[in-house]
Amino acid sequence: MSKTAAGLAPAADPSRWKALVFIALAQLMVVLDATIVNIALPSAQTDLGISDGNRQWVITAYALAFGGLLLFGGRIADKWGRKNAFVVGLIGFALASALGGAANGEAMMLGARALQGAFGALLAPAALSLLAVMFTDAKERAKAFGIYGAIAGGGGAVGLILGGFLTECLNWRWTFFVNIPFAIVAAVGAWLVIRESAGSRNRAPLDIPGVVLSTTGLVALVYGFTRAESAGWSDALTVTMFVASAVLLAAFVLVESKVKSPLLPLRVLLERNRGGVYLSLGLAVISMFGLFLFLTYYLQVVKGFSPVKTGFAFLPMIAGMITGSTQIGARLMTRVPPRLLMGPGFLVAGLGMLLLTQLEVGSSYPALILPAQLLLGLGMGTAFMPAMSLATHGVDPADAGVASAMVNTSQQVGGAIGTALLNTIAASATTAYLTDHAAEAAAGGPAGQLIQAQAMVEGYASAIWWAVGILVASSVIALTLINTGRPGAGGPVASGSGDDAELKVPVLAH
Repeated sequence: MSKTAAGLAPAADPSRWKALVFIALAQLMVVLDATIVNIALPSAQTDLGISDGNRQWVITAYALAFGGLLLFGGRIADKWGRKNAFVVGLIGFALASALGGAANGEAMMLGARALQGAFGALLAPAALSLLAVMFTDAKERAKAFGIYGAIAGGGGAVGLILGGFLTECLNWRWTFFVNIPFAIVAAVGAWLVIRESAGSRNRAPLDIPGVVLSTTGLVALVYGFTRAESAGWSDALTVTMFVASAVLLAAFVLVESKVKSPLLPLRVLLERNRGGVYLSLGLAVISMFGLFLFLTYYLQVVKGFSPVKTGFAFLPMIAGMITGSTQIGARLMTRVPPRLLMGPGFLVAGLGMLLLTQLEVGSSYPALILPAQLLLGLGMGTAFMPAMSLATHGVDPADAGVASAMVNTSQQVGGAIGTALLNTIAASATTAYLTDHAAEAAAGGPAGQLIQAQAMVEGYASAIWWAVGILVASSVIALTLINTGRPGAGGPVASGSGDDAELKVPVLAH
């Protein structure tokens, strides 16, 4: 009988803190890549001759491969071993980044982005599941996930700074090449430091029908939202993608409930606390992705900030996220139940978002945008940290990879929904404002330009109101669905199911 089965927590991995450095570095690279390319896209489009109609595919190719293959990547990590999947993912990501930086045309660029997404889908769940199995002590786990949560939340904003700097001072190709040193250092470090028990692998045969259905279903879902942003919600292909996604994912759930060795065991998804995390986190990401988009355009187009200055303008949000995650979330996680960090955290973020509904063309950065970002960062950092930990807490080690993949899947789908949904709301409000002020807009000159800017800001404010409501919904879900006690206390815990759940209680209460 293993130590875990006997009711004792497994011995702590002596190299866990060294491993955290390389895991955090890899996570930063993946999160950076989600935004760093956005800043460089206009320059890359001009150099490579990519048409306006196809430029979205530089972003979409990555999103489709990453979002569609996450569950498959998580299960591969469980099967191959997380260390192996992590290192292979890093090497593949570096090679794909080199291909993107050296791209000489549209096809090569789009292929490189799809490869980045595919290797990212192997790397991301392996990174999170390594943390889940290496840190078993409640206080140490809180610190480790505090660091991880800060990077997961704030890395996108860092990408805006780095992307702006590299594009202005060097050229767009360096937004790809910069990944290579990150990946090499993380891969070498992980190979030398991480020691993984082979006993934690899932030796079950791969669920091929589950892989096909989940991948095609998630690709259809992400593409549906991506296309809705450009072609509209009533577009025939958009509607077809949503219908196909619903059918494929429903078939996936049915298959998973029947097969002997499912790709995604339903016990991972349906356990109350993990389900609450996936749902509340996915909703919160909807509002965050929309905000990054609107604030970037507001600062650059309306306020006239350069790309580098725009990136630095996001620093208060990063500082808030780091503080919320490492100083509030990590310190309180072992003292209060997760729902009492996640629920209030999402509400504080919602309060910051509420401030931004007051945006006007002449709004002051120090008086309005800075305090709003601080509140958003503090709230999200405080909420993200226990969410990341709870999503993998108590899960069977053999399922840690796929449980981690579900966290990334909820964020990826949330990001796709957020960008499409909030952008559509903003565009509709902008159009309505211009219609109401058509005569003034047609006048041209400074007055006409002011109306155009006011219409744009009116659209952002309308969409941000929706984001406030979404964050309130995230808070309600976290407070009602998540009922586990604090680590080390009695009460319900996030675990597996059946008899296996009882065996894991002492591990959680360590």
